[in-house]
Amino acid sequence: MSESNILDLLLSVTHTLQADQDRELDRRGLTTARTHLMWVLFHGGPATQVQLAEALAVTPRNVTALVDGLEATDLARREPHPTDRRAVHVHLTERGLSIMETMNAEHTALGSDLLAGLDEATVATTIRGLEAIRANLERLIAEHEAARAE
Repeated sequence: MSESNILDLLLSVTHTLQADQDRELDRRGLTTARTHLMWVLFHGGPATQVQLAEALAVTPRNVTALVDGLEATDLARREPHPTDRRAVHVHLTERGLSIMETMNAEHTALGSDLLAGLDEATVATTIRGLEAIRANLERLIAEHEAARAE
C-alpha cells in the first residue's frame, strides 16, 4: 500500500468514526465538547474547573460555559471544594454518570467489534502500526508548529 493510500484510508476511518460519534451524541443531545468534559470526569472523578480547563486544553471561561450547559441539563453539578473555599468541584450527576457508563460500555463494545475476526498477531501488529503513525503525526505537527513560530 502506498503512502497516499494509507493516508486516504486513515482519513476515511476518521471521517466514518466522527460521523458515527456525531450521530450518537446528537441522539443524546450532547456536543463533542460537553462529552469530552464528562469523559474526563467519568475517568478522573470530580475536578476543579481549572483542572478541567487544563485537561481539555481550553480556557477556564470555556469550561465555565460547558459546565453551565451540563448543569442546565442535569448532567453535572458544582459543589464546594472540600479544602479550598475559593474553588468548586465539578461532579457528574446520577444522570450524567448513567450516560457515561452506557457510552463507556458502547466504546468498549465497538473496540471489540472493530477487531472481530482478527487474530492476536494481526491485532498486535495493527496497534503497533497505529501507535507509530500517531507518534509520527504528533512529531510532524510539533515540527511544523516550531517552524511556524520561528
